Amino acid sequence: MEAPEGVTAQEHGAARIVVDEPRCIGAGQCVMVAPDLFDQRDEDGIAVVLRDEPRSDELPAAREAAALCPAAAIRLVRGSGA
Repeated sequence: MEAPEGVTAQEHGAARIVVDEPRCIGAGQCVMVAPDLFDQRDEDGIAVVLRDEPRSDELPAAREAAALCPAAAIRLVRGSGA
């Protein structure tokens, strides 16, 4: 499916953020790097994705969050399926 005119592929769901909750250790690096994309649950600190399809301008922060995650619980996948 092509992105509508004037919308980049990333803005149209070409990348999706996935958090492997059982792996997450609640370090909070993702929230510090990309607070518009991640939060943490109050009860256990597990990462919560606020917007699973980042806009093109948010992709660098999403990639950095994934790279900094000490538990490797965050990944970006291509397309809108996980």
